[in-house]
Amino acid sequence: MKYNQLAASDLKVSEICLGTMTYGHQNTIEEAHQQLDYAVSQGINFLDAAEMYPVPPRGETQGKTEAYIGEWLKKQQRDQLIVATKIAGPGRPFSWLRGGNNKVDRDNITQAVNDSLQRLQTDYIDLYQIHWPDRYVPTFGQTSYNPELERETVPIAEQLQAFADVIKAGKIRYLGLSNETPWGVSEFVRIANDLGLPKVLTTQNAYNLLNRNFESGLAEVSRYTDVGLLAYSPLGFGFLTGKYIENQQLENTRISLFPGFGQRYLKPNVQEAVKAYTELAKKYNLSPAQLAIAFVKSRWFVKSTIIGATSLAQLQENIDSVNVVLDKEIFAEIDAIHTRFPNPAP
Repeated sequence: MKYNQLAASDLKVSEICLGTMTYGHQNTIEEAHQQLDYAVSQGINFLDAAEMYPVPPRGETQGKTEAYIGEWLKKQQRDQLIVATKIAGPGRPFSWLRGGNNKVDRDNITQAVNDSLQRLQTDYIDLYQIHWPDRYVPTFGQTSYNPELERETVPIAEQLQAFADVIKAGKIRYLGLSNETPWGVSEFVRIANDLGLPKVLTTQNAYNLLNRNFESGLAEVSRYTDVGLLAYSPLGFGFLTGKYIENQQLENTRISLFPGFGQRYLKPNVQEAVKAYTELAKKYNLSPAQLAIAFVKSRWFVKSTIIGATSLAQLQENIDSVNVVLDKEIFAEIDAIHTRFPNPAP
């Protein structure tokens, strides 16, 4: 396992991060703890959660993921682990979360942080992320910016000042973004520099063989701001394992359990691209999952690749991808497929 430093911080995170959004719905607390134990035994020191998890987000399950982690975390050597979680933003119909008023403002930040700390049973959060921007942006498969959808938003300076106070109180150590845009990352960095406020370290965005949009605008921003990518969905909602090639109605999968939740992967050319990447993996004696994860973790802007699994066997295969190193020939063939099917699931 390799470890990467996050910008100008003292956080060195494992190149594989354990995602946990299935804990509390698809995974029991016993299964969650089994996964956590195995991940740490393999050198993973980085865990990612969110206040709205598990998915799909529901009032009756909200917070279970953090609570499951907290029951495990209280028995661990805390300073050896890097724990990340997120505050939900506005624009989603979460009436059960703080009464549906989820602006990223001082009151919500304070309550969300305190609630996460209580569920996680820890005194501090290492990396605290804005799950999606407070302002309107296209997210989760939307691709076109529509000015008519803009909404009232908390100014970035005001958000950063509130986070600065929480950092000063010792409740969180560093700040990150998620599902952000090039303009958003740039503005957070610029305003932090201008006002002497905390700089964001990372942005957590979707990135995989079916969605390489980060490589255009955000990659350049990453280089010049030192805001690295925490890549989520490296397996494209499971599609890049190849398991949906013949049948998208497999039982106990996210697509079958949560209709509509993975619409970004039900678009033209997704299946064709998946078939091509699956055949490429076979050619080089790799599993499709190993190829997909090895590709993501090889990118220069990726600081950690977030994997998630519902079974220990899946988790083992995904973590084993750290031993896979792709060569120039494989990269050339990946790019050839990408040219034929560019970003079918943005």
